[in-house]
Amino acid sequence: MPASTPLDVPLHVKYIQQLDKKKDLAYHLTEHLRLNGVYWGLTALCIMGHKDALPRDAMIDYVMSCWDDTAGAFGAHPGHDAHIHATLSALQVLIMQDELERVDAERVVKFLLSLVGTDGRVAGDEFGERDTRFSYILVSALSLLGRLDALELVHGGKGRKLVLDNIVGSMNFDVWVCVAALAILGELDRVDRDLLGWWLSERQLPNGGLNGRPEKLEDVCYSWWNLAALSIIGKLHWINRDKLIAFILSAQDTEDGGIADRPGDWVDVFHTVFGLAGLSLLGYPGLREVDPLYCMPAEVIAARGLKREYTTGSRLGHSRDSVTV
Repeated sequence: MPASTPLDVPLHVKYIQQLDKKKDLAYHLTEHLRLNGVYWGLTALCIMGHKDALPRDAMIDYVMSCWDDTAGAFGAHPGHDAHIHATLSALQVLIMQDELERVDAERVVKFLLSLVGTDGRVAGDEFGERDTRFSYILVSALSLLGRLDALELVHGGKGRKLVLDNIVGSMNFDVWVCVAALAILGELDRVDRDLLGWWLSERQLPNGGLNGRPEKLEDVCYSWWNLAALSIIGKLHWINRDKLIAFILSAQDTEDGGIADRPGDWVDVFHTVFGLAGLSLLGYPGLREVDPLYCMPAEVIAARGLKREYTTGSRLGHSRDSVTV
């Protein structure tokens, strides 16, 4: 089923370029997500093959200005306290820009390890909120730094086992963070792939979109969260590729660019990057391959020797769609 509206790459590139120029109320209210937004925007541009559409040096300078020297990690915006989520976004941006040497990696590792509790739960910052999302971020960040071995340095050498057991025991609706963390740790056999694949594929609604749990509305961002998990466990073919592509494309703003959570809603960079990442996983033509474990360009992850097995839509033999480049 070919999509009625092709992906308009130039329009979405323009949308991302203009994001930092709109200093409206929403811009100031989302300061706590600013560094994450830089990662989302850069990743979206990389997927579309336009990595250089934003000023590289200014981006790197901004990332480094978010460094919290007291904690030895990154905050969401200059002057903000360090947080594990902002720290991962900073590392991802610097790696994609080939500037990781700007970071004091040992201090970052120390910060990350300080967030691991004796029960294996991982905190987001010094104030102690704990979540499996932070467990994934810990594993992903240490992996990107080449320091997964450092988990053995905490809690008498039990750190890795504690974190792993907590992830397995906490699997919930935040499926991707758990599955991706297990895959990075080489422990994907802890997952019942058939049962999980069934649950994830059941999230596709008649309009082609995916939801996060039963009785919820479809949302473009689950084109990443659900699809990436299905890709990792080798069950990507269990969803209707063409209907999902059509749904994602229908959520585009065809006048000003960007992708919304669903057709007719306001667009944002969060749903734009995850809509594009979903299209990439589905093998949409003209897009660069994204790694489902890291949500970063596959070539970047492969160059760091971190690539794992996964499936993409380009290998499923489905129909191809048109793209405006």
